[in-house]
Amino acid sequence: MSLFGGNSNKRNQVVAIDLGQRTTKAIHVHKRGEGFELAQYALVETPAFERTPSPQIMAEHLKSVVDAIRYKGKKVVLILGVSESLLRHAELPLVPVSDMRLMLKYNPKAYLQQELNDYIFDCHSIGVVEPGGDSPAKTATAKARVLVGGARRQTLDQLQEAGKLAGLVIEEIVPNLVCPANAFEMAMPEVFQKEIVAVVDLGFKTSTISILANGELALSRVLSLGADKLTAGLAEAMGVSYAEAEGIKIGLPEEVQGAMQSLMIPLGRELRASIDFFEHQQDKTVTQVFISGGSARSPFLIESLQSELMVQTRPWNPLASFNLALPPEKLGELESTATQLTVAVGGAIGTL
Repeated sequence: MSLFGGNSNKRNQVVAIDLGQRTTKAIHVHKRGEGFELAQYALVETPAFERTPSPQIMAEHLKSVVDAIRYKGKKVVLILGVSESLLRHAELPLVPVSDMRLMLKYNPKAYLQQELNDYIFDCHSIGVVEPGGDSPAKTATAKARVLVGGARRQTLDQLQEAGKLAGLVIEEIVPNLVCPANAFEMAMPEVFQKEIVAVVDLGFKTSTISILANGELALSRVLSLGADKLTAGLAEAMGVSYAEAEGIKIGLPEEVQGAMQSLMIPLGRELRASIDFFEHQQDKTVTQVFISGGSARSPFLIESLQSELMVQTRPWNPLASFNLALPPEKLGELESTATQLTVAVGGAIGTL
């Protein structure tokens, strides 16, 4: 799914840039036969913006990211954060995707129950909804089950302008929420196709949950709880600096586990509510929860979430199926950073 571009010829490599709220993640991936090879990656601090950054400021940031992965090409794919993009399930008439886009453009409220003026939309059909009864006009009235991605036209125009100023060609702009499912399908194809699982990506300000049911993205939600709130709460509870709390959160000595446990409860309850909603709507049971993001490195955090969710919960590696062609110093870092690359990996795979 691409909010801009997406019609270029088949390619054998891609640079995908995940525009995170605190850290921007970039990866350079080559397609090798049926598999993928990671050639380079980088995590670059995202500048703190009080408001939407100008194209000039974003261009400087994109230049620094591209330099960090030592990329000499021009073409890149950008992944737009959850605060700047949306992903919805909808039912639309069974027509070509180009017609679906027009329907959403001129009457988004009819299909998405929200006024979304001056948005750019893309659609991905995931099945057909047949009308009930014995109507002879079934094919005429059939509807498509569709994933709809969208973002404001102004946001996309600004990113395109930033790309030009940085000397880059932005081939595609992809909504964040489709990426964890893409990455999980490649890393764990058997589980993706045959089980019902939740994939949770713990971000800085927000977290996302994607429920995957037998090879389909069945539900996706954004939660306004992330690693920042956990770290800030731990710093306040312990009377230490934010930076110190960040280190403690991952290592987590026994004396702070009580404070951390109480901070985890709201996140656990929000995730459990999303799982309950899906299970009641679909009459299906989520059997496992997979956690990614920087905080997934904390065994205590994983255990705390498992206690709240009452479902087997564990971290996962989005690069599990990749060949690695990294410089030695990057290979050494990868074990501690892989879980932060989930969205970037999903964006790259979806593009290739």
